[in-house]
Amino acid sequence: MNTFKEPISNNVWDLKYRYRFQGHIIDQTIEDTWRRVAVAVAGAEKTQDEQAYWQKAFYRLLEDFQFLPGGRILAGAGTEHAVTLFNCFVMDIAEDSLKGIFDALREGALTLQQGGGVGYDFSVLRPKGALVKKTGTTSSGPVSFMRIWDTTCKILLATGARRGAMMAVLRCDHPDIEEFISAKEDPLELRHFNVSVMVTDAFMEAVRDDADWPLVFPTKESSKNPQDIVYRQWGSAFKPVPCRIYRHVKARELWHKIIRSAYQYAEPGVLFGDTINRMNTLWYRERINATNPCGEIPLPPYGACNLGSINLTQFVEAPFSPSAKLNWIAIEETIRVATRFQDNVIDISHYPLPVQREQATGTRRIGIGVTGLADAFVMLGVRYGSPASIELAAKIMKKVAEATWQASIELASEKGTFPFFQEDYLRGNFVLGLDEQIRRSLAQHGIRNSHHNTIAPTGTISLLANNVSNGIEPVFKADYDRHVRVQDEKTIVFHVKDYAFQLWQQKNKNGLPPEWVDTDSLTPEAHLQIQGAMQPFIDNAISKTINIPRDFPFEKMVDVYSKAYALGLKGCTVFRPNPVTGSVLEASKSDSVDHCCPFE
Repeated sequence: MNTFKEPISNNVWDLKYRYRFQGHIIDQTIEDTWRRVAVAVAGAEKTQDEQAYWQKAFYRLLEDFQFLPGGRILAGAGTEHAVTLFNCFVMDIAEDSLKGIFDALREGALTLQQGGGVGYDFSVLRPKGALVKKTGTTSSGPVSFMRIWDTTCKILLATGARRGAMMAVLRCDHPDIEEFISAKEDPLELRHFNVSVMVTDAFMEAVRDDADWPLVFPTKESSKNPQDIVYRQWGSAFKPVPCRIYRHVKARELWHKIIRSAYQYAEPGVLFGDTINRMNTLWYRERINATNPCGEIPLPPYGACNLGSINLTQFVEAPFSPSAKLNWIAIEETIRVATRFQDNVIDISHYPLPVQREQATGTRRIGIGVTGLADAFVMLGVRYGSPASIELAAKIMKKVAEATWQASIELASEKGTFPFFQEDYLRGNFVLGLDEQIRRSLAQHGIRNSHHNTIAPTGTISLLANNVSNGIEPVFKADYDRHVRVQDEKTIVFHVKDYAFQLWQQKNKNGLPPEWVDTDSLTPEAHLQIQGAMQPFIDNAISKTINIPRDFPFEKMVDVYSKAYALGLKGCTVFRPNPVTGSVLEASKSDSVDHCCPFE
């Protein structure tokens, strides 16, 4: 039986993951790819017997797309290419100086060259017009320097470097925030960046109260007028630092500018910074100010995301029948093996910079999540967004999280805890919310990985797995046209069918499965409720795009973002069709374009 049921899946494998070396095709089949990856990842084990055992276990893990490692792992593990197996990194602009900026640019270029995406907090750069005392000139501001990064990324792509996205983050109280919000209204500007505003609890309170909001930047100078100074946690500092007030804006007006831009141009996204830091398991040693390009992994400077997702469609027994159910035992066992797999990746990967290796091996962060959720719902006869789906989504994520944490505790007993582990870890807000039995085991044995779970976009690897619904997104349509980027920035169009719909058609010639639902009929509330149900069990974050139709009222967008904050989400991204971003998904025949995956 052909492993690939969709031509696009074979194309994705051939273009992105099939190993070629010096003009020769090494991976003849997808099974060769699985074998190559399994052997490489098992190479982190100590003895030959252990390596042989885990080679077989890891192959079974990958077989039939049960577990989908991050794309960099599939493409790079076991090859002669000097590439990183980590999808993305958060980088550091160490200081607000020309040297600091161009040192950061050099590090970013080296990381992009090896295939890693990069995220930055540009808030450390002084606002446009600020005096640079050393030279007597004025600053051009963070957005101007973002353009240098954007050009660098474009040039690297022209040299054949693997595609790596970038994330730019700016604080909601930076004086250049309004320029940052509108930066991507121009369809030619910053096309290699995703952009997000880091929002604080204090800002959300100011929005609620319709209060004035100070735009500020750190200062080392004393002020004759104390009213010109406020204290803010800025950059990597744990304690608030003095900041000079540049001007005031109305918080609600600024909030509406953020939402208006997202409504019209699909960016910026919003990150809820205080929620991110409050729930960080490494709260005692990190201050997080940025994320990877798709937002699912908030990271400190030089932190990396090491991703993998179980494909829920492969664990549905008796699909489309009254006895349809999930095989919970198989899910748990898969997660336990996957945890070891992802932990091993840390030890076999290349790292563009020594400091990235130090951060990755010090924390041993992993991010295991799920994909195919919406298709699994369809196969189980559960309608996406219904109370039953919300309850099931929470149950699935709880099971995945608990299995990952337990496996990580067992790995700590065998291989040792992550080096940055301290007893303070046990007092973190997220850890205190874990099941009591897990907390007892954690206190007794420690834990191998500082972070464990996430929901990644999984756009390309879900296509590889015969077009299962990606991440926790709803199904787009039963069949549609998909634009795939190939070499030289060209695209080709595939007509594709959703995985669950394909499976349904094998026995049913007409119609759609019971409880079928796609993006056309879903409200933003349904998206939020699914995301909100899963977030409490995820110590990283969730990449999720709330798709809304063209005619969705702007006034309701305000409610979407506010509800995301109230639900305790770590970020929110909304996409409404627009002429600037284009589309990679397109309804067939004469239907209009109404969906985009901006973070693929």
